[in-house]
Amino acid sequence: MSDQPSAGTTARPADAALSSGVGRVLLLVYGVFALSASARALVQISTHFSEAPLAYLLSALAGLVYIAATVGLARGGPRGRMLALISCTIELVGVLVIGTLSIIDTGDFPDATVWSNFGSGYGYVPLVLPFVGLWWIYRHRPTP
Repeated sequence: MSDQPSAGTTARPADAALSSGVGRVLLLVYGVFALSASARALVQISTHFSEAPLAYLLSALAGLVYIAATVGLARGGPRGRMLALISCTIELVGVLVIGTLSIIDTGDFPDATVWSNFGSGYGYVPLVLPFVGLWWIYRHRPTP
């Protein structure tokens, strides 16, 4: 099974859509968040894990989700699109659920995660990013 569109389809290749404009910015932002969330989690877990284990593990999960989304967007094709779609969906659910829980029950979140308070520590980019990612995936879907 090939990741390339079959002859006769009019699908826009993901690599062309990622080479300029919103696609390039989206890939860059996901890459930055993959690095920053993963690095943050690594430092938190390795230096003071016992202070807020749930928050630090959720930061690590966010880092993995951002890595998967970045890889999926960069790879393109059906498998890459599916990986990006799943990652952006998990990201959206995560930021909404963790954002809500971190406001309702601050006791479970003595330290912030990437998704705490809907990503307020990152300028609310974690709240907006999955919507933009899902829109981009939908907008650049293969057409029959």
